[in-house]
Order: sequence, then structure tokens, then C-alpha cells
Amino acid sequence: MDVQGTLAAGFEPVAEAFVRNFEQRGEQGAAVAVYRHGRKVVDLWAGTRDTDGTEPWAVDTAQIVRSVTKGVAAAVVLLLHQRGQIDLDAPVGTYWPEFKAGGKDRVLVRQLLAHRAGLPALDRPLTPAEAIDSVSGPAAVAAQRPEWEPGTDHGYHAQTYSWLTAELVRRVTGRTIGRWVAEEIARPLGLDFWIGLPPEEAHRVGRIGPVAEPPTAQGGGLRLRAKRSVADAYRTPGSLTRRAFGAIDPLPDENDPAYRAAELPASGGISTARALARFYAATMGPVDGGPRLFAPATLAQARTEESAGPDRVLIVPTRYSLGFMLHGPAAPMLGPGSFGHPGRGGSLGLADPESGIAFGYVTNGLRKGVTADPRAQALVRAVRSAL
Repeated sequence: MDVQGTLAAGFEPVAEAFVRNFEQRGEQGAAVAVYRHGRKVVDLWAGTRDTDGTEPWAVDTAQIVRSVTKGVAAAVVLLLHQRGQIDLDAPVGTYWPEFKAGGKDRVLVRQLLAHRAGLPALDRPLTPAEAIDSVSGPAAVAAQRPEWEPGTDHGYHAQTYSWLTAELVRRVTGRTIGRWVAEEIARPLGLDFWIGLPPEEAHRVGRIGPVAEPPTAQGGGLRLRAKRSVADAYRTPGSLTRRAFGAIDPLPDENDPAYRAAELPASGGISTARALARFYAATMGPVDGGPRLFAPATLAQARTEESAGPDRVLIVPTRYSLGFMLHGPAAPMLGPGSFGHPGRGGSLGLADPESGIAFGYVTNGLRKGVTADPRAQALVRAVRSAL
């Protein structure tokens, strides 16, 4: 395996685990990056940029990272709170009056971020064209009645998180969330990260696709004792799980240029591994002399548990802060203080303030799991062993 990039002394276990992912876990093309205390210590890539092609992964290859995008979307709202533009304890309807419909007048911004708004599914799924038109999604979630009394329970807002966060940001700032990220996060930090891929960057983005489960694998993601109930929830027509992940029906083609150009902050972000690691490094402190994103109070909010226990959508126990997943059985990270977000199929970004580690992993090979992908977890374990 021809691995390219750079590696600081002491982090050799990460390179070894990266190679094993190709040899033993069906990896086709991927990149991993790690920062420690604001300094890059791992930046590796290998394989092909497309799962169905032969062109090598390059230093600037980016991929769609699916729900990893939710962590960046959450950061936008937290930064607006940090700047005094959003009150986390205000009703969403304060900023978005139409959202008050359907008994949602008391849904708080904090509940929306922590998957407690009761809006993981739509009574009528959107078509792929409606999902990306920037109008139909916000209108649908504004009209939707909650599945449970908001604030009393939590369940993963797999797709609806796009329209909830994007419209909130637009109402508060007058800018789309993709533009806000580009101007306030990506440009100042020098990140190759987009919510809404510019046409001039399309040539850098590889094609994603499913990869076969290796014969030695025990499956990917969410492998807990409730395995049968989890599988049943995904298979059963009309279940909240099926409806949440099916809020766009039929499923969109994530390799479609129109989908990639859309601003879907629940699932449509495109990034390099280096950009994810650098983003999470900046939440903890300055990176290469650049700006620090989160003030100490905001960093504390990103790590403070808001939701925990059995997830009404994912079925297994999950933990969320204000928009970030927290370390736990469903989303293992570096340690109890870690926060970040996985993407269904493999990708992962996280920060661990205790160790000063920021981690980013992107792949073009999608596996079946929602979280705890074995390739990402092998890399996280290797980082832990190097500390």
C-alpha cells in the first residue's frame, strides 16, 4: 500500500492502523489527519479517489462526509450564541415565526441542537429536488407536528437537521449556512470544507460508494446488545427510524453535482481529513497562529451533555451536547471529554481537549453502520496508543 503524507515521531501506530484498514477492512480510498495542541502530527492518504475508479487519492482530495457535517453546523449556531446573536434558551420561533405552527411555539434553540425538538421525520418525505431547493425543507419542518413533546426525550434528527439549522442561521444572519461557514470558519482557518460545493472545486471531490464487508468483520456500527431491535427498526416500514432516515425519498444520489452544490448541513458537507482535524483543533485553541473558534464557555457547551439514554431513532443509547455527539458506546471517541460527529458509512471528526487531540478521517468507501465504523475506530485506538 502506497501511503503518502507526513507523520510526526511517536505516531507510527496511526500509519500502521491506516495500512491495516486497506489490507483487512476493505478500505478503497481514505485520508486521516491529527492535530495535537494546534500542531499537525498526522496527515496521510492512500488508495483511489473514487470507489469505482483508479485515479490515485491526491493531497487535496475531498469527499462528502455525510453527518460529520452536523458538527460544523452546530458550531455555527454556538458561534452565533457566542457573538450574542442567538439565545440558546429562546424559542426557535423568536427568530423564525413560521416555526411556531403545529404546537412548536415553545421549542427552544437548545432543544433543536440536542435532537430534542421531536422533529426527526416528516409526514410527507421530500423528493430529492425538494430537499435541495432551500424552500421546501424549511417549510416542511415548520409545518410538522412533533413526534413527542419537545424537550422530554431525544431522537436523532438524521435529515431534518439540515433544514432546521440552515433556516435558523438564515433567519438570524441573512446568510445561507454555507456562505456563513465559508466566510466565518473555512476562509479564516484555511479549510477545504464546504456546505454547498463551489463548481470550481468539483474536480477535487471523489466518488463515494458502498464497499463490501470484510469476511472477518462483525458488521459496522451500532453493534450493541439490542442488535435485533436495531435491525428491526431499520427494516420496519413506518418505524420512526425508517421515517427519519427516509425524510428524503427516494434517497438522493450523493455523487450528483446538484446534490453536492446544495447546502444540506445534516449530511452534505464535503471536506478533506486535514480540514476536519484543523476545524476541531480550532475549537480548542489557536492553530498555526490563526483564530480560535470557541471561547472557553462555548467549548464547555460543546462538551456538556444535553441528551442521553435510549435514542428514539437510533434505538441504542446515545449522548449529545448542543449539536455534537459525545463519547459513549454508540460513538466511541478518545475519552470521556471528547466531542465530535461521525458520518454514516465511515467518516469522523472529533476533539479531545484533555489530550489536545483533534482528529479527522474521510473515506470514499461506505459501510453499513451509522456510527462506530471499525476503520475509524482502529485509527482512534492507534492515536490513543500514541499519546
